[in-house]
Amino acid sequence: MTRYPALSPAAEQDILLIVDIQNDFCPGGALPVPQGDAVIPAVNRLAARFPHVGLTQDWHPAGHLSFATSHPGKKPFETIEVSYGLQILWPDHCVQGSFGADFHQGLKVPRAEFVLRKGYDPAIDSYSAFRENDRQTKTGLSSYLRERGFARIVLCGLATDFCVLYSAQDALAEGFLVSVVVDATRGLDVEGSLEKALGAMRESGVALVQS
Repeated sequence: MTRYPALSPAAEQDILLIVDIQNDFCPGGALPVPQGDAVIPAVNRLAARFPHVGLTQDWHPAGHLSFATSHPGKKPFETIEVSYGLQILWPDHCVQGSFGADFHQGLKVPRAEFVLRKGYDPAIDSYSAFRENDRQTKTGLSSYLRERGFARIVLCGLATDFCVLYSAQDALAEGFLVSVVVDATRGLDVEGSLEKALGAMRESGVALVQS
């Protein structure tokens, strides 16, 4: 088992960004990340240690482009070509207003300062908290964080190899220091995507740490 350096103490210019700990990404959900709910105790402990905390929430309309059901004859985890490139097709998940889109009831983050909803454009998927999958449309999060004076973004949540990966790389590209708390994340691991994601983050300059 890989050992990672410990996360340094939180400073006033640090923010913990908790990614997509929603019912549909936990066991029993429509798109469960294996052991996704196992991160919740570590995430809750992290949230209590940080002076600033934010949350992201997948928030798809029914019939979203990324749903396999929107493409007759296609099955979940197949890929199609769309206007912005390859798109993995997913089971219907995190549909706006549904139980699956709700945060897991075990998540205890009473001091969260904001919730960023993403993936609500019916024609564009959105993994990153910073820009949608067309890689052009920004969410506005980087400007918000910069205006508030944050320097380091610490990421945890689901899934390591998709929304955490994309958010970490985009945060780095926006000029922030970025850490990912590996023991407070879990991956879908589609055809080796978890190990590839960890390698890509390490190579790009994201600090991989443990809580």
